[in-house]
Parts: sequence; C-alpha cells; structure tokens
Amino acid sequence: MNPQLINLVFVIFLSFLNCDSNQKKATQNSTVNTKSVKANNFNDYWFSGVAELNSYDLKQARYGEIRDGEVVLVFVTEPFSASKQVKLDNPKKTPEDDVTVMKLNNVRKFNTGIYDYSILTSTFTPINTQDYPNTLKATNSIQEWCGITFTQLNLEDNNYHHKQFSYFESQGDLERKIKVTLLEDELFTRIRINNGELPIGEIELIPSIIQSRFTYQEVKPVKALIGKTATEKLIKYKIEIPSQKRTITIDVENQFPFKIMAWTEDNGDGLITTAKLKKSLKSPYWNQKSVADEKMRKELLLVK
Repeated sequence: MNPQLINLVFVIFLSFLNCDSNQKKATQNSTVNTKSVKANNFNDYWFSGVAELNSYDLKQARYGEIRDGEVVLVFVTEPFSASKQVKLDNPKKTPEDDVTVMKLNNVRKFNTGIYDYSILTSTFTPINTQDYPNTLKATNSIQEWCGITFTQLNLEDNNYHHKQFSYFESQGDLERKIKVTLLEDELFTRIRINNGELPIGEIELIPSIIQSRFTYQEVKPVKALIGKTATEKLIKYKIEIPSQKRTITIDVENQFPFKIMAWTEDNGDGLITTAKLKKSLKSPYWNQKSVADEKMRKELLLVK
C-alpha cells in the first residue's frame, strides 16, 4: 500500500479516538453536573415559583447599647436585566439580556429610644457564576426619624458605580467608581448558590453598606481573612477585618439548602450584634396581600 495512504488512514484513526475520548469526557462532566444538581435539588428548590422567608431574633448594637429587633431574609430567584440591572418585566422579549439572579432582601428593624430604624439591603447575585462571577447590584436604604440615606452599587466592567445620598453633610451626595471585589452584602447569596461555600483565606472585601453608614466610613475594599470550621450540622465562617477591628461569624446549615442559621457582628467595642433563626417557610409573598394573609406574617415572625 502507498505509504502516504497508510499515514492518512492512521491519522484518521487517531482522530476518531480523540473524538471518542472528548465525548467520554463531556459525558463524564455532564454526569457529574447532573449528579450535583440531583444531590442538592437546587433547581427544584429555587425554581419552584416561591420565595424562602426567614425570620431572625435580632440583638442590635447601636449607640453603645444592645437593642431588640428583628431581621427577615427573603431569598428568591428572578429574571434580571444585565444591561439595565433591574428586574425584567417580560424576559421572553429580551432573552439575550436575561440573567437569572438570586435576590436577597435583608430587612432589619429595631428601636433606639423613642424612634425606630428600618433598613433594607437588596443584593442581586447571578446563579451562573462562571459567566457572571460578580454580584450585579446592591442597594441599601436606612430610614429613621432623622432622615434617609440611600446607597447603590452597580457593576460596570471592572468597577462598581457607587452612588450615595444622605441627609448627613459628612456623607453628602456622591458618585464614584470602586474596584470590583467581593461584597460583604453578598456573602449570604454566595453561600446559598455555592453549596455553602465561601472563599477561604485572605481576600479583599467591601464591608457591608450598613456598617459603612453606621460608622461614617468610606465604602471601599479592605483586607479580610475568612476562616472555616465545620461539624456534622453546621458550617461556621469567621470573617476578620483587621483595619476595622471587626469580626463577623456566620453559621450555615451543613446540608442543602444551606440556610443561614445565625450570624454575629463584633465591631471591637464590647457590644456584639447577633441574629438567630426563629422561623423559615416558603411562600409566594407577592400574592399574599389581603388582611387574611396577615396570619402568615404572624407565623413567620412568631407573633401571637
């Protein structure tokens, strides 16, 4: 046989082997991913058309004393506009702009003396962390009897577009760029998306907007150290921020769906903010607006 023809046949044979090998690798990867989804029931849990509502007993450090309060964490998946960074009204019209996010509304309320604080932080973290590794948006509003402050971070390339509005002269109204890095305000959504996992070791972290507003500190990345320990029932994270003399701990359920069981915030002043889970339930809360539905709110908050 012609030597050139023999070489050609040999090359074709090898190419078939490589194709078969690549197909086996793809099948193996697909099997691993499928098993992972089945093991965690992620899609069944998070795309069931309802939100997860969690209420916490809050002990809030403020003005040198511990205040009683409550926190509600609302986790839900939503279609989100990558370009406008708002919830899509009709994602089927613009599928190329549709990014599924896990939204967390963190509602914190407590009293200080005669007046109350009402704080809402919203975080929008894409489920597809490979194509969208950073949280797209975070907002925070603080209302109390003195006035209102509002902060928003929008992802723009390698920066967060930071807008801040306040009745305090020292905070003022400002607009600037901040280098993109992990947000403290996205730690809870990261835990829920990533099977209870956070990055371990020294990282850069943008501290929570609440902390920045309470201490009148600039919103910017700082060095942080994340450690992890685990038992059969709990994963415990410890986040240390040396420049602020601040330590946060997060207790996470050590099985799917990796609920946030408790957390603490220690600002180094001898007073520690604590939040402990009281009740968790799943509900399409946006459809429950009648007076009759108020019984579910009482059930969630354990109000008699």
